[in-house]
Amino acid sequence: MTKRIFRSICLAAGAVFLASLILIMGMLYSYFSRVQRTQLRTQTALAACGVENLGADYFDGLDLPSNRVTWISPDGTVLYDSQADARDMENHLQREEIQQALSTGWGESQRWSVTLLERSLYAAKRLEDGSVLRFSTSQNSVLTLLLGMSQPIVIVCFLALILSIVLAMRLSRRIVAPLNELDLDDPAENECYEELTPLLRRIRGQQKELQLQADRLRQKQNELTAVTGSMREGMVLLNKSGMILSINPAACALLDTDRRCVGRDLLTVNRNLELQAVLSKALDGTAAERTIPLHDRRFQVDASPVVSGGEVSGAVLLLIDVTEKEQAETMRREFTANVSHELRTPLTSISGCGELLKSGLVKPEDVASFGENIYSEAQRMVRLVDDIISLSHLDEGAEDLKRERVDLYAIAQTAVQSLAGRAEAAGVTLELTGRPTPMEGIPQLLGEIAANLCDNAIKYNRPGGWVRVSVESGKDAVRLTVADSGIGIPQEHQAHIFERFYRGDKSRSKAVSGTGLGLSIVKHAVQIHGGKIDLSSAPGRGTAIAVSFPIEQAKNRTFG
Repeated sequence: MTKRIFRSICLAAGAVFLASLILIMGMLYSYFSRVQRTQLRTQTALAACGVENLGADYFDGLDLPSNRVTWISPDGTVLYDSQADARDMENHLQREEIQQALSTGWGESQRWSVTLLERSLYAAKRLEDGSVLRFSTSQNSVLTLLLGMSQPIVIVCFLALILSIVLAMRLSRRIVAPLNELDLDDPAENECYEELTPLLRRIRGQQKELQLQADRLRQKQNELTAVTGSMREGMVLLNKSGMILSINPAACALLDTDRRCVGRDLLTVNRNLELQAVLSKALDGTAAERTIPLHDRRFQVDASPVVSGGEVSGAVLLLIDVTEKEQAETMRREFTANVSHELRTPLTSISGCGELLKSGLVKPEDVASFGENIYSEAQRMVRLVDDIISLSHLDEGAEDLKRERVDLYAIAQTAVQSLAGRAEAAGVTLELTGRPTPMEGIPQLLGEIAANLCDNAIKYNRPGGWVRVSVESGKDAVRLTVADSGIGIPQEHQAHIFERFYRGDKSRSKAVSGTGLGLSIVKHAVQIHGGKIDLSSAPGRGTAIAVSFPIEQAKNRTFG
């Protein structure tokens, strides 16, 4: 803008200077022409008086270097000329100024030279004898005048040009300075040209609108960041070139990167070929899904194309941890198979006994034995169904069971008393130590924990062995410990004994009766109480299982 103002001022100054030069030169030329004509008339009148008084003698010794004098007879013959021989000159009767003088007594005219660089002025006066006296002088044209004054004109033009440039620069800077100093952050506070007030008001209005839109975008961005930041699932937003536009913390952890990866190609962040294959399909406009391994877990990758204006402008990757889901599905299938197997055995036994009784092939003295077998297998099925129901109840959180103030020692004592007969029959000594230990808990579940641990300790013991149950109250937790002198658990099986239907004996020997769900029930019941299980065992050296409950659920209380 400064350059345009500068050029405009310079052009205006040049135009004014040129117009002024033309006007001044024209006025001066006109003025001097009038003066010269006046002088010419005066000289002609004075010379006419002299010729009338002296006749031809007037021309003797006459010296007029700047003027030319010609005396012409009434018939046009030149009688005298100050610059040429009159005898060689042509007749002047038809000259304009001569015609005017003969008819009116006075005549004037002007004629240009062939080159138009010089003009001749003529003044003629008729004398009393009818002859005409003519004076003429030469006058330069305006062009000749300009050429003659070219040097001073050039100097003046140069000085005017320099002055115009300096003034134009200063003026343009002064004009633009207030514009450069505008505070666009606060347009209303500017003191500038009045003509800019509507523009500044409009800028202010647009700034408010832009600020409002920016605040809305920032709020939405914060909301999106808060939502994606708290997601357990990983989410990655990419453009159509595969460059990362946004990534949440969960995805950063899964892809072993950080927020600085924004702007980089996903291939440079993670080279998982399956992940790249899913992304390629999404960028081609097709939604894709695949399960891939990451960090020893299984993740379902959902890739969806982002379509804008009918074209794919990017893709969204969602990484969902499906490890537990797949494990649960596997467990469900195994659980179904195990339940079917566990039910098939007693049903087969019951069906066989019933068929023999129905056909009358059983001796009368063996009927009681067959009935005992049917009853035993039926009870086994009842226990299995009860354990499955209990386990399903625990899977749902057992929210219908109420917590209350209980004594863990009393619950353990009840379990020991109920299993005393079975321990005696197995030749195992069953002991309980401890003191009253109050806590917050669900009595039914605590009872199942104690009963199942004691029952397993008795079943997997040896004749003459022992089972010691202890209840202790510590600083941070209360603990129920069941230790035995039984067969122990090999190291490779210790991580699986709390799984449903898991048994170290893969042949599923029935030497030891049970549903295979007892320790699974213990595990779920402990989890509901927020506790933890510690296992210590070695083959031939027995097993000790300790269950700890947090002190928040085990505050001391005096029991009477």
